[in-house]
Amino acid sequence: METREFPVEKEAVGSIDFNEDMETQVFTPYQGKIIALFAAVGDDVKKGQKLFTIDSPDLLAAESNLIAAAGVLELTTRNLARLRELYKTLAVSQKDLEQGISDQQTAEGNLRAARDSVRIFGKSNAEIDKIVAARLADPTLVVPSPIDGRIVQRNAAPGLFVQPGNPPPPYIVADVDTMWMLANVVENDSPAFRIGQLVKVTLGAFPGRVFDGKITTIGATVDPNTRRVLVRSEINDPRHELRSGMFGDFRISIGAPIQSLAVPLAGVVREGDGTQTVWVTADRRRFIRRTVKIGDQRDGYRQILEGLQPGELVATEGAVFLSNMVTIAAGNQ
Repeated sequence: METREFPVEKEAVGSIDFNEDMETQVFTPYQGKIIALFAAVGDDVKKGQKLFTIDSPDLLAAESNLIAAAGVLELTTRNLARLRELYKTLAVSQKDLEQGISDQQTAEGNLRAARDSVRIFGKSNAEIDKIVAARLADPTLVVPSPIDGRIVQRNAAPGLFVQPGNPPPPYIVADVDTMWMLANVVENDSPAFRIGQLVKVTLGAFPGRVFDGKITTIGATVDPNTRRVLVRSEINDPRHELRSGMFGDFRISIGAPIQSLAVPLAGVVREGDGTQTVWVTADRRRFIRRTVKIGDQRDGYRQILEGLQPGELVATEGAVFLSNMVTIAAGNQ
């Protein structure tokens, strides 16, 4: 038997969920019918990545106005060149030339405004130049992801008419660098928890791994049926391994570690009546069974709270065999 350090902790079981504070609802900026979808639930996406496209009458109108403005500028530019040639021979008045200059400048301003109107829809300068050169309007509006994250919900479908801000959103994207751990702790343990406390999370899906986090929310009420309090923690997941719905355990340190007597796990026997016993010896030949009160388990050792004194020798191998032999002997009497 030896003395080992045991942390002072509280434990609880909970489940992983998306961090709703980091979720973004993706709406279309303009109304229209969805043409195609490019992401499914569970997909990881980058900021600016195409999520879906819509057939936008507003974009079509803006591009049509752009094409018309480009045509007017071309016409006024040719007309101004003609007036300047005629003015050299005094075939037109200065007033006519000045009017031509004014018309051409107005057309330039209208074209700039038309380009800005199309640019609002997310079109690049190269795409705008292509529309002007081809004199062909394309009503396809691309809706990209506003953040890096994971698709957690999709309500979009081809042919569906969507409007800005009209729920449900076609997509919901969550930043999964952090996830939530939702746990319901017993009422008597709730005073030990504080916002900001560090937590260590272990999950069956990742044996041997520990995920770090901290408490962000403690419920204001106690569930009248279960007598439990909601504790929500924010868990760091930089590798995006956690999935919503996973079950796990979390430990929260509520005090400084304590030194306590400890026995290897093989040295503690659970008897048929539920008591915990160890076999104590003074000469390594004769053994006495003794009931103990156990505590935490850590690194292959069981904490002993009552029943043993420092320096006593405890059987660490064959303890179960000794208990079975005593039980058999008692049964044969």
